[in-house]
Amino acid sequence: MMATRLQQSRNVRQNSLPGPDDIHRVVLPNGITVLSRPNFNSPSVMVSGYFASGSLFETDDKLGLADFVCTSLMRGTAKRDMQSIYGALESAGATLGFDSGTYNSNFGGRALAEDLSLVLGVLAETLQFPAFPIEHVERLRAQFLAGLAIRAQDTADMADIIFDQIVFEGHPYSRPDDGWPETIAAITRDDMINFHRRTFGPKNFVIAVVGGIDPQRAVEKVQAALGSWKNPNQVTRPEIPDAPVLKKTVRRHHAIEGKTQTDIVLGMSGPRRKEPDYLAASLGNSVLGQFGMMGRIGDVVREKAGLAYHASSSLSGGIGPGTWDVTAGVSAANTKRAIDLIIKELEKFVKKGVTAKELADCKANFLGRLPISLESNGGVAGAILNMERFNLGLDHLRNYAQKINAVKREDVQAAAKKYVHPSALAVASSGPEA
Repeated sequence: MMATRLQQSRNVRQNSLPGPDDIHRVVLPNGITVLSRPNFNSPSVMVSGYFASGSLFETDDKLGLADFVCTSLMRGTAKRDMQSIYGALESAGATLGFDSGTYNSNFGGRALAEDLSLVLGVLAETLQFPAFPIEHVERLRAQFLAGLAIRAQDTADMADIIFDQIVFEGHPYSRPDDGWPETIAAITRDDMINFHRRTFGPKNFVIAVVGGIDPQRAVEKVQAALGSWKNPNQVTRPEIPDAPVLKKTVRRHHAIEGKTQTDIVLGMSGPRRKEPDYLAASLGNSVLGQFGMMGRIGDVVREKAGLAYHASSSLSGGIGPGTWDVTAGVSAANTKRAIDLIIKELEKFVKKGVTAKELADCKANFLGRLPISLESNGGVAGAILNMERFNLGLDHLRNYAQKINAVKREDVQAAAKKYVHPSALAVASSGPEA
């Protein structure tokens, strides 16, 4: 009887997760994919999504163009100026914003369910008819240039840039999405107009609506706002090549005068999100440098040796290849010792893998934080967008516990041996002269 009740409880918890029976997925005639899930306990709705425009479409001499275009969308359209756009949203307590990435650009907003049409109307207007007012273009240019000047003095940011240049040499991912001062200075309003005409359109456009509205009604409202959008000139998104393979360790330091701390990024390329061993690698990464006080890396480098202000690892995997890296902030005098200690820990990780207790603890952590991440409409929207983005299937969350629990110690070690190569690392640092 007790076992039966426990199983029933687990089934209830599983069925409360978003799945194929309560995620409404429709592809509109113009190609837009609409995902909707109701939450009638909430009077509001979250609207978020992505579209196929990003830095992959940029040329080397105009890096930062996608970011420039996305940031300009809310600055005025053919119908309304910036003040009128924000005034309409604020009068209803609604929000909307855009940001760009490498492979996609993104949008997100929220409103009361009764004001969904307002948000979708502003979304459609800003996507299709941006005006790129010259006065706002120049203000944004000044802001971007100021931001890049700050970035140039940030040791963590510069170490990240150097790391990507090593890991992805000759690859589109080697370029910073926010560009360089000279590329931002070279971007013209005509460049922005042409980029918008080439890359914005309904193809590979995905929108999620989650909250207090019937899913079919949500689809109808998206259809009314965006269903007529067409762009026969929209270009096809380029394929992302695999990352180059490092044959030996490459070490580079970027000196910034006047600094006392050095930031280190050390690692290699990692799996795409869709790779079968991604979850094994992710659990391994949690043991290596995330769980508890930043995992083994944090324990060895920060807690025991006292060499770092912070030290942890991260695994990023998207549609294209990701990175598996360790970051640390250290006193400049401790740079070499910290790097040597991190490499020794990577060697141990590859050779011995993880313990049964470490793996069990990380599995419990992964499964325990899943329902917390789905407590808001925004969390649910993000989760179902990721299922679509990475082609994980609408049953991904329902099967998540089974997938996590199926990972064995030998799976984690196999992933570590496949991706972690202590003798062929990208080692980037930024701080005072080395």
